[in-house]
Amino acid sequence: MSDKVVVVAGAATGIGRASALRLALEGAAIIAASPAGESAHIDSLVEDVKAAGGKAIGMAFDATDEASVKALVDAAVDKFGGLDAVHANFADLRVIFDDSDILSVSDDVLERTLNVNLKGMVRITRHALPHMIARGGGAMVYTSSTASKIGEPVRPCYAMAKAGINALVRHVASAWGQKGVRANAILPGLVITPEKRSTMPSDLQEQVLAAGRSTRLGEVEDIAAMVALLVSKDGEWVNGQCIAVDGGSTLN
Repeated sequence: MSDKVVVVAGAATGIGRASALRLALEGAAIIAASPAGESAHIDSLVEDVKAAGGKAIGMAFDATDEASVKALVDAAVDKFGGLDAVHANFADLRVIFDDSDILSVSDDVLERTLNVNLKGMVRITRHALPHMIARGGGAMVYTSSTASKIGEPVRPCYAMAKAGINALVRHVASAWGQKGVRANAILPGLVITPEKRSTMPSDLQEQVLAAGRSTRLGEVEDIAAMVALLVSKDGEWVNGQCIAVDGGSTLN
């Protein structure tokens, strides 16, 4: 991917960080972005990419602000001459603990969840697509969730936002596939990020593993590998798909 320019929005930690590193090691120029409060993580990511011989710049952005999202996309074009792909990996997970059930969840939680997790995806799509089309095509890769389809007694706002991303994928692929644009969503299962590995009780990890269909728990690199596939030439004939990468936790 030495000729690719990729925005990774939501790159500070976990899946986004692993994806940015993987894409950079594959040769892509990376614009790594997260909210301003995570700037230290973005700075260290950019340092890691450059230390490995890759190209990256860091930015802060606010998914709820149209001008901020536009500035992020424009930075890719200004710095590296175009835009080939976006990994839209952001979500506000702070409100998920108040995302109880549809009878008791507040409008504030609903609005915040949809504004970041779904409307933010619309905003970055709106600004990225014209640049991709001008370049002859590109790839939108969204982080959705298995929560969008399994049905849970809690987290309805989160699940609705993620299901909306799946619908957005199908729309973008249908409307602009003939222009060379590919849109796909990755639905991670429970991924044990480095942060989660240190905080999630080991007995709970063992319970999750015992209930699954895999010999191990998911890691951030598993998702990054799928991101790399969908961005690369190897993924050119994959479009409009919502792909579960979850060790077989869900079955289609």
